[in-house]
Amino acid sequence: MRNVLRRIGVIAAGTALLGGALSVSPAAADDTVDVQLLSITDFHGYLQPPTAAQGGIIPAGRGTSVTVGGAAYLATHLKRLRSGHANSVFFATGDSFAGWPFEVDAFHDEPTIEVLNKLGLRFSAVGNHELDVSPDFLVEHIEEGRCFGKVDVDSCFTDSTGRRFHGADFDFQSANIVSSQTGRPIVDPYRIEWFGAPGGKRVPVGFITTTVEATVTGSTSYQPRLRALDQAQTIERYTKELKRRGVEAIVLNVHEGGSPKSATTSGYNECDSAYGPVIELAKRVTPEIDAVVTGDWHSRFNCMVPDPSGVPRPVVETGNHGALISEINLSLDPRTGEVLRNRTRSVNHAVTRDVAPDREVQKIADYWSARGARRSAEPLAKQTGSFTRTPNAAGESTAADLYADVQFWNANRTREGQADLALIAARPAKGSNAVRGDLPYARGSLPGDADGRVLFGESWSVYGYGNPVLTVGVKGRQLEAILEQQWQKQADGTVKAAPLAVSRNVSYAYDPARPAGDRVSPRDVLINGRPLDPARTYRVAALAYTVIGADGYSAFAGYTAPVRNGADHESFVDYLRAHKTISPAPLNRVRVKH
Repeated sequence: MRNVLRRIGVIAAGTALLGGALSVSPAAADDTVDVQLLSITDFHGYLQPPTAAQGGIIPAGRGTSVTVGGAAYLATHLKRLRSGHANSVFFATGDSFAGWPFEVDAFHDEPTIEVLNKLGLRFSAVGNHELDVSPDFLVEHIEEGRCFGKVDVDSCFTDSTGRRFHGADFDFQSANIVSSQTGRPIVDPYRIEWFGAPGGKRVPVGFITTTVEATVTGSTSYQPRLRALDQAQTIERYTKELKRRGVEAIVLNVHEGGSPKSATTSGYNECDSAYGPVIELAKRVTPEIDAVVTGDWHSRFNCMVPDPSGVPRPVVETGNHGALISEINLSLDPRTGEVLRNRTRSVNHAVTRDVAPDREVQKIADYWSARGARRSAEPLAKQTGSFTRTPNAAGESTAADLYADVQFWNANRTREGQADLALIAARPAKGSNAVRGDLPYARGSLPGDADGRVLFGESWSVYGYGNPVLTVGVKGRQLEAILEQQWQKQADGTVKAAPLAVSRNVSYAYDPARPAGDRVSPRDVLINGRPLDPARTYRVAALAYTVIGADGYSAFAGYTAPVRNGADHESFVDYLRAHKTISPAPLNRVRVKH
């Protein structure tokens, strides 16, 4: 039966390798089960309408653009799309929470879950950012609502209804992210949804979920106790399992990247020679998969990609921050449960702001924005002087030194994370800069600020970008090479300075007259008062972004025994709560030899 249906699909769709939505309009049929799939991806907790820089204006094709986003507008569009559909399911393709807006980030993403619950989300893929804290946080807190720390201070905050956070009303899935000890998936690998059919029958649709394999070593989601299985092999395995359970209609819900060729100008329903790992995966993954819904790259496209037997199937992505909703309509044979592929339709809908925002969802978003403003103004500590990024002649600054000390303290809070020293990129050679701002002594613009007062919002904005501090092992000679990479020769022959700040128990000297790569001598590097031993393994605390080489210090490659400690923003808050008064340290950790 399936081969016959595939042949019908080829006739309907032609032989185009990539294209837009399937042009065939399904004929009305009383003997089919029509299922509507609605999905979003990479929502990232953008409850309020995003700005243009945050993706609030997207290209609509032919030189036009459209203003989009906002949870309340998303709710309105979802209601409209669901109307008249007896069989409809709304799901997400990962990075649903772990957002950057302060009002969700500072409340451990509980505001995002409240909104997604209200929107009626049925399930979500585990994206890389769902693991920005830990698998236990995902399962025990986000899914099950378990509290940690002090209720309404550290977690389980009071929501917009006055009730305590109870967790998600939906589930998370990933088939290929597994425990490195047991080899078992950390959440369910797939989900089966049942839909009404003529005669009171029900027909199943299976949703297999996989996650980008780089998740376990990503800069924010770095999880040494997890490993990622090959996506294609994992999909094949669970497809066979679903078929053994009598499921013939199967959708792949994959958090993996793709993009149209002209991502900045293509309309959101164009395909435009889309490329990327998800397109390659879609070309080779088993023909038993009837549709592919994806995310991760924050791109927008609506493609028909031939499966290995030559039959087109939809591959769609809806960008990010609630800009689009994908709609895929499947027609199922109620006798066999097969998808009639020639009747499949897919379209991306813009979440425009020319409709009335849903009042209940807007109330939730506004509640958390107001609470975020109050949290931002919470005092954490006092300071006796300013911490600035302004470097001295040796490239050292009081702000970078402070953040290096925070990392050292963070790592040494646990026996497992114990570190001999800490490093932070004060001005990295490439990528993002974790030393994001100054902490001036003078009163700032936030409400409730005063001279010498450090507020919650200030601490959140000056250090870090949602990265965990890792403790890793490096040989002394490797540590010397890392320090040498503070001076990097450019293609034009010039040398670019990329200074590293070190924790207070470290000092070193360098000779700027010597060539780049030979400016630091081991005997001039003192760790706890002792010269650097090239043969010894040192435990170094650094942000994951630095350890994986993303900001230009490739000499970290080959590090050993990684341990994940607390994340940057949260650990700085903890540091300030533990150190009620902070003072700028003297700039004597780095010395220039003359």
